[in-house]
Amino acid sequence: MEHVDVVIVGAGLSGIGAAYRLQTELPGKSYAILEAREAMGGTWDLFRYPGIRSDSDMFTLGYPFKPWRDAKSIADGPSILRYVRETAAQYGIDSRIRYGTKVIAAEWSTADARWTLTLQQGGETRTLTCGFLYSCAGYYDYDQGHAPHFPGVESFAGTMVYPQFWPEDLDYAGKKVVVIGSGATAVTLVPAMAEQAERVTMLQRSPTWISAVPGRDKYADKIRELLPPNLAHRVIRTKNILFNVGFYQYCRRRPESARRLLTGIAARILKDEALVAEHFTPSYNPWDQRLCAVPDADFFKAMRKGKADVVTDHIDSFVPEGIRLKSGRVLEADVVVSATGLKMLAFGGISLTVDGEPVALPEQFVWQGAMLTGVPNFAVCIGYTNASWTLRADLSSRLVCKVLAHMDRRGLDAVVPEPRGELNERPLLDLSSGYIQRSIGDFPRQGDRTPWKVRQNYILDSATTMRADLDKTLRPVTKSAALQRV
Repeated sequence: MEHVDVVIVGAGLSGIGAAYRLQTELPGKSYAILEAREAMGGTWDLFRYPGIRSDSDMFTLGYPFKPWRDAKSIADGPSILRYVRETAAQYGIDSRIRYGTKVIAAEWSTADARWTLTLQQGGETRTLTCGFLYSCAGYYDYDQGHAPHFPGVESFAGTMVYPQFWPEDLDYAGKKVVVIGSGATAVTLVPAMAEQAERVTMLQRSPTWISAVPGRDKYADKIRELLPPNLAHRVIRTKNILFNVGFYQYCRRRPESARRLLTGIAARILKDEALVAEHFTPSYNPWDQRLCAVPDADFFKAMRKGKADVVTDHIDSFVPEGIRLKSGRVLEADVVVSATGLKMLAFGGISLTVDGEPVALPEQFVWQGAMLTGVPNFAVCIGYTNASWTLRADLSSRLVCKVLAHMDRRGLDAVVPEPRGELNERPLLDLSSGYIQRSIGDFPRQGDRTPWKVRQNYILDSATTMRADLDKTLRPVTKSAALQRV
């Protein structure tokens, strides 16, 4: 049976970054990247809907070891995919990827100090063993999105589309389009589709906080003119981290002031305070849910041009010509896009077993935002909800390397996080967003103190995570202990 030291699950932005850290910091370790799909890139290869782009600036969403050189700070999906592929090729990571290989189950044996992975590959089932398993598959279900049932949808005479599975041949030029939803996907689709459609209407049940941001960072441009690429990247990255953390803290500590700021910006662009009050003033505070960023105010500009509008109402039912609302109004549509959110799935849906016992994820706690109680030699990559995903992803990958080096120095077969004393549990992701609330009960918990608390503050995490005393919270798991139990 084939064996490698480390298996990385997922060849997306996180998985490629994890491979770079592993082969750079621990060059003696053998590893493989297992990718369920037939292509590299994860999110940025799967999603092909019009206008797809990052909702974080690329100086922080990009890797700290590979400067982002494109002009736009908020980048489109194809540019991000190209960046990921260039990184993998530059560092020889692409040769370590095994495509069409889905990890179905993972069984840990303490007696053998290894994982046995059940893989689905080309319609066949095979196995692979590893010493450490690192899931970089994120927490979304890439096989299906959240698809609520709409009454009467079967009577709709037009075309129903889901962003996660965008049809390449969809023709919406000169047609009436309704986009259901108000999250990041919806506010991206509206201005992109408005360029060709007759009109695009965003139908929302309730408003979402939307903030206009520059598509191009003029300060970053100036810094790149003055400094060498690597140094410029570090300076810009630091600038953006400080701004993003500062703005998040401002929103959380002074929510009323943040509300006035965001509604004021929208009103200045739209020049219609009543419109902002009705459609762009949520009942919740900024960052109770993730803030939607619209580069160069393209969403608001599409509305000002008369190519797009927003309707705040509830769906009563679909009818042949479109959607009937609770108010009685009918929105005519040739194309309806159901941008109702993603579906969460814990760590790629891998079934975990430890010494013959299935792991109940909701009963476990997360250590340092990466490893789980009760599961030896296993880590997950979970990004920030209030900042760039890659900031924490890269920190987690460096932490995994530190844990592996720690085990080698101590001559340990395996380690598992173990708290001292009781922990007060909290949800892993502390946001009120619908997609999180629907599935968060299936995920591990966080605690109420470090290192069991999953902080949303990169500045604090970057200063403390790599200095953690691993001997205090990681318990050695030895083969001899397993034999003694037998």
